[in-house]
Amino acid sequence: MIIEVRTYQLKPGTLAEAEKRFAAALPVREKHSKLAAFWHTEVGALNQIIHVWTYDSFAQRTAVRAAATKEEGWPPPIREFVVSQQSEVFVPAPFSPPLTPKEVGPVFEIRSYTIAPGAIPGVIERWAGKIDERVKLSPLVGAWYSEFGALNKWVHIWAYKDAAERQRIRADAVARGLWPPGSGATGAIIKQENMLVAPASFSPIR
Repeated sequence: MIIEVRTYQLKPGTLAEAEKRFAAALPVREKHSKLAAFWHTEVGALNQIIHVWTYDSFAQRTAVRAAATKEEGWPPPIREFVVSQQSEVFVPAPFSPPLTPKEVGPVFEIRSYTIAPGAIPGVIERWAGKIDERVKLSPLVGAWYSEFGALNKWVHIWAYKDAAERQRIRADAVARGLWPPGSGATGAIIKQENMLVAPASFSPIR
């Protein structure tokens, strides 16, 4: 499986209308493959929408996207709102849960780490040893490493009921020694970023 994450930067004040138009066009697109998740930023880089799609392979992605663009009504008419677009393709870690519809939020934290070249396998190994205890505290939505786009990228997404729960759970995990799983060799993690996002009304993961 591969996971495509498409991030669009929108003009200020256009988010609500962009989501409305995307929702109206979505049934046409989902004739070919299902949307996995759709979020917009609340904390971090504002005015962004993030839509997530899963495919069995790059060949399927190419075929689906080609077929979808032949449909009347797709892509959604939001180009007038878009400042920039970014597409990244990820591979899920062995312990990453399936991206099936679920209600686990409505607050989601997306944490993106840039990892030193060659260090991703070690990250996966360290996480595998601690992830079972960590997910008892809050749901893991995904743990993925980049295949195309920004390389050496490790993305993990966590769900919380609210920002207060996030703060409490993270402090508890650290205090109990459950988390973080360790960075391995010095300098393995080069850069860290995070954002809090909220689901659109039509997002399968909410």
